[in-house]
Amino acid sequence: MSNKHRILVTGANGQLGYELRRLGGASPNDYIFTDVAELDITDAKAVDAMVGSEKCDVIINCAAYTNVDRAEEEPLVAEAINAHAVGNLARAAKKHNATLFHISTDYVFGDEGNTPLSEDMPTRPLGVYGRTKLQGEQAIAESGCKAIIIRTAWLYSEAGNNFLKTMLRLTSEREHINVVFDQVGTPTYAGDLALALFSIIEGDMYAGREGIYHFSNEGVCSWYDFAVEIARAVGNSRCNIEPCRSKDFPTKATRPSYSVLDKDKIKRVFGIVIPHWRESMFYCLKRLLAQNQSK
Repeated sequence: MSNKHRILVTGANGQLGYELRRLGGASPNDYIFTDVAELDITDAKAVDAMVGSEKCDVIINCAAYTNVDRAEEEPLVAEAINAHAVGNLARAAKKHNATLFHISTDYVFGDEGNTPLSEDMPTRPLGVYGRTKLQGEQAIAESGCKAIIIRTAWLYSEAGNNFLKTMLRLTSEREHINVVFDQVGTPTYAGDLALALFSIIEGDMYAGREGIYHFSNEGVCSWYDFAVEIARAVGNSRCNIEPCRSKDFPTKATRPSYSVLDKDKIKRVFGIVIPHWRESMFYCLKRLLAQNQSK
């Protein structure tokens, strides 16, 4: 590698940030990990000062307002983090000639049938979360900065709160649970997404390849299928998991019924090999077990 990169990571205490911290320790580049305590990305002056003083040439924005239902009640808060703050990062990247890597979501799409979603398909968010994430993408485009936007879906890991950890708890505590079967997508292990980002940056592969990309694990399932596989993998056979429809469990935010992402572009452009979701689920569960045993 010819030049040592200085890489600013925002939202570093989240699921993706947790995995990037683990990978960054093995890099010859300088990773600067920040969360809201170190850098408030809704503060444009603070963002500009940080990117400038640290001489960052790469920014990875992992920060987001991700509580989909609460976003319906707090649209201004969601917009501040998912849209305005992204604009701050994009303008700072433009000013200081940095490349911005931004994590977006399948929620920018609506219900578009049953064909895997490609990057150029029309966006039609169904709620506040998706709308504010799309506004973030638009703010990047308007800034004119060098950027790679990666949309992902159904993220989980050993860290934080997520579906996998909730199912582990519920299937161990209860004799019966209902899980929706009419929402279909692909679980995405944060460790796999972090490794993809890390490989692109460490391999200096991003210059001239800016644009929007999709990344999730391979394969397709419903939330019900995912729950059954989680319980089966850890031997929680006592709990009876029943499929149900979304209308039986109404939520404040409408979820897309089909959000399988087409990953052809990111695989073709960067040569990334993506594991199947079941394989990554087993790996995550293995790491969780090792963590619990070491406590």
